[in-house]
Amino acid sequence: MQFISDSELQTEEYGRMLGLSVKCGDIICLNGNLGAGKTHFTKGIAKALGIGDVITSPTFTIVNEYRSNSILLLHFDLYRLESFDDLENIGFDEYMDQNAVSVIEWSEKIPELHTVYSSRIINVNILRCDDISPVRRIIKINGADLSV
Repeated sequence: MQFISDSELQTEEYGRMLGLSVKCGDIICLNGNLGAGKTHFTKGIAKALGIGDVITSPTFTIVNEYRSNSILLLHFDLYRLESFDDLENIGFDEYMDQNAVSVIEWSEKIPELHTVYSSRIINVNILRCDDISPVRRIIKINGADLSV
């Protein structure tokens, strides 16, 4: 599925649409360049899950945890990690054993992640279209069924 976003709010809305279709155990891998809108997309997912917290990128903490009354959202940023061993060293397996929805920014940095957890992954690619507009994004979602 492919969508065009012309604002941060639209990017959030596409995240919210995806968030309405996810279930515990799903791993949403967000791929895109710096400033593509990965965290805005995550804000939308959080809204759909009933999470009212302020969502921020976990660039320095590597993972942020958010909880609604009924669900746990794990928000990872792998930008600073270099290998699957680094991922294992933060206890990633234990996180994946929790009854949660996981969102992972910069998942492309750890290709093994896509092999080990392939059956649980929803891939979201966000492409900046700076040649057309500084806010336009192409959002491609694979592995989920969204009705628009």
